[in-house]
Amino acid sequence: VQLVESGGGLVQAGGSLRLSCAASGRTSSSYAMGWFRQAPGKEREFVAAISASGTGTSYADSVKGRFTISRDNAKNTVYLQMNSLKPEDTAVYYCGAAFASSRWLLLNGYEYDYWGQGTQVTVSS
Repeated sequence: VQLVESGGGLVQAGGSLRLSCAASGRTSSSYAMGWFRQAPGKEREFVAAISASGTGTSYADSVKGRFTISRDNAKNTVYLQMNSLKPEDTAVYYCGAAFASSRWLLLNGYEYDYWGQGTQVTVSS
């Protein structure tokens, strides 16, 4: 499975961005997906996860109510809609995938088998 993120950029605080993660290779509908981020000098942290079926989602407390993860299995793409962005959201955002049962949610980085190259999100104050 190959993952390619896009949609990052520079935005002012309070603005919005939508990240996309396009998967190729084996069908993405068999994979749980997630978004993680890594800020300079910090460890990679969990942002959001979605089950292979798309019926389950989970969010880090820091983004709950502002970010929404979704997926379109027909397009093999996972999205992260980010609203009300804050300077502390500045990071490189990574998409991950792991073969999993349809309703599993994977919240830890070590549970993922595949990663994209990352996309930079910068929020100015």
